[in-house]
Amino acid sequence: MLPDGEEKPTPMSTTEAGRKGGSAVRDKYGEDYYRRIGKKGGTALKEKRGTEYYRTIAKKGGSANMMKYGPNHFSEMGKKGGKTTKERQDPDFYSRIGKLGGSAKRHKKAE
Repeated sequence: MLPDGEEKPTPMSTTEAGRKGGSAVRDKYGEDYYRRIGKKGGTALKEKRGTEYYRTIAKKGGSANMMKYGPNHFSEMGKKGGKTTKERQDPDFYSRIGKLGGSAKRHKKAE
């Protein structure tokens, strides 16, 4: 105990401090704040480094995940996602998106 009868505050972990700070910011600026600053930062990065930067980091991330989890993991995730989509959508969903895809403009792949 401190001389004036108050207890010494216990230190908080980095995680707790981050959560507390994040909650304070959310309460002060609103939940949409993080979305706005994320978009602003993403736009600035895109202007600075170009769209190719995103392709490069996506490939790196995809390769790292493939090494970590293996191809069967992604096959299972695809099946699981397809099953969930089928359960959530009406029976004509795949017909509609197939027509949209068929009528979409084709883009030539850059080599």
